[in-house]
Amino acid sequence: MAIHVLYFASVKEKVGLGEEHVSPPASVATVSDLMDWLAARSPKYASAFANRATIKSAVDQTHVPLSTALGEAREVAFFPPVTGG
Repeated sequence: MAIHVLYFASVKEKVGLGEEHVSPPASVATVSDLMDWLAARSPKYASAFANRATIKSAVDQTHVPLSTALGEAREVAFFPPVTGG
């Protein structure tokens, strides 16, 4: 399964990419699993996903909790919480 992953704001800065296409193993079933798999790739990913409380996610442009199943997701985005002012 290929997934288009988008990184925004501080997550993008830490990872060093704005987007990429990944093909995680079948054991990656949820957004949280995807974060674990990405974090294991290198120290920069581990740093980006170290504090999960500060990361929000969206699957196919719908905000979702990290426990959400990926299913047939084509796109997953990671970003910090957005505040208005």
